[in-house]
Amino acid sequence: MSLRTRFALAFALVAVVVAGLVGFLSYRAASDRTTDEIDRSLRATSAAVAAGQTEVLEPVVVPRGRGHGGGYGGGYDTGDAGDGEHGHDDDQPLVGQLVHPDGTVRFLGGREETLPVSATDRSLAASGSAGATASRDVHVDGADYRMLTTALGDGQGALQVATDADESERVLAGTAISILWVTAVVVLVAAAAGWLLARRITRRLVRLAGIAEEVSASGVVEREVPVHGRDEVGRLSASFTTMLARLAAARESQDRLVQDAAHELRTPLTSLRTNARVLRRLDELSPEARARLIDDVEGETRELSKLVEELVELALSRQGNEVDEPVDLAAVAERAAERVRRRTGRRIEVLVEDGVVPVRGRPRALDRAVTNLLENAAKFDEGRSEHLEVRVGGGRVAVADRGPGIAPRDAERVFDRFYRAVAARGLPGSGLGLAIVRDVAERHDGVVFAEAREGGGACVGFTVGAGRFLPGSEPAHTEDSPTAPSMGGTATTTPGVP
Repeated sequence: MSLRTRFALAFALVAVVVAGLVGFLSYRAASDRTTDEIDRSLRATSAAVAAGQTEVLEPVVVPRGRGHGGGYGGGYDTGDAGDGEHGHDDDQPLVGQLVHPDGTVRFLGGREETLPVSATDRSLAASGSAGATASRDVHVDGADYRMLTTALGDGQGALQVATDADESERVLAGTAISILWVTAVVVLVAAAAGWLLARRITRRLVRLAGIAEEVSASGVVEREVPVHGRDEVGRLSASFTTMLARLAAARESQDRLVQDAAHELRTPLTSLRTNARVLRRLDELSPEARARLIDDVEGETRELSKLVEELVELALSRQGNEVDEPVDLAAVAERAAERVRRRTGRRIEVLVEDGVVPVRGRPRALDRAVTNLLENAAKFDEGRSEHLEVRVGGGRVAVADRGPGIAPRDAERVFDRFYRAVAARGLPGSGLGLAIVRDVAERHDGVVFAEAREGGGACVGFTVGAGRFLPGSEPAHTEDSPTAPSMGGTATTTPGVP
């Protein structure tokens, strides 16, 4: 069942409930009002008969042909004799009789009918106080009556007056039919309005569903979804457009990564194939040539392994499966520095500046970014300085070295995948380390930077967006960094392993 049909049925159901309830209450109100009017008329008639004015029970001029529930015929009748067996009795809606204390009745006037006497009526006639009444609906000789019994008191019995209720019932029946017709019309109108409204509401949803099906079938995500309005559907359209844009960007990035990886893998693989062909003539080579060949193969293999590892690391970092949690950047920098110290034997100094705050981020990704910065600095520094520096302040991490520095033309591109500056082309590396740093920074709402260092060298690092800062204890007090330096510009210096 479509959403439009559901909307239409829902509107129709609501209309049925509302119209039915209103109709029922209207019918009950009309019925109660009619009954109250009849009872008021009967009380007035009973008072007149009790005062001796029995002429109020006499026939009145009514259309000919009206009987106990009959309709109207042609001509009129004044109630005179000669109109048939019943005379004017058939034209008189009132009946009056007196109930004696012993339960016997005496006809007083009006239509010649004998009204039923119940136990309540006998009780009112025998011992009821004057003016006490009881009313009910009765059925006599095929006709419905509304009857009122009034006690006369002092042993005088009770007076019963009844009026033909057929006309009132016909009016109420007509009212009920009118209510049913109005209810049916309201239901149809509500269903039609629900259908039109549902069509208007779901039109944009249908368009979104069509675009989603088209994207699913064709795989083409470069689509722009028209956005109309600021309601929930408009927000959904905007979110859908954003999602498609991100999918397109992710696919483009993935395609570019695959193309760049294929390009970078081609060089070591070509070298390995060349060396493999040379190995076929291993017996013809001198010992020095064999050693150079083996060193070349080992170097290319290491470079190829490093490239594959960084490709995997870059792909995993973009998946973003790691959960955000409170992170102490000072502790992350200290752990990364300790790891690089063991690998390189270099002396690394971690400086924690005033204003450092815990952030909400991904610990392993941030650790990887700081590690890549340190390894990159260690590779370019080549022992030119006594130590490398890591500065942590606020949401900023910067690693400084005394290497050849970064040329202004390379500063904007050193974070691109597989980009190798002129000064770095003779050094080992795949050109993915700083690309991973940029990816981590972007995923933490930050930016990367590379700038010249005063006195020579470079300062490379990244920031974490201010929206990820967390209020809390100082990093020195966190459980994750029991050895983290305190605030205020102090430094932790650890010599490398000789």
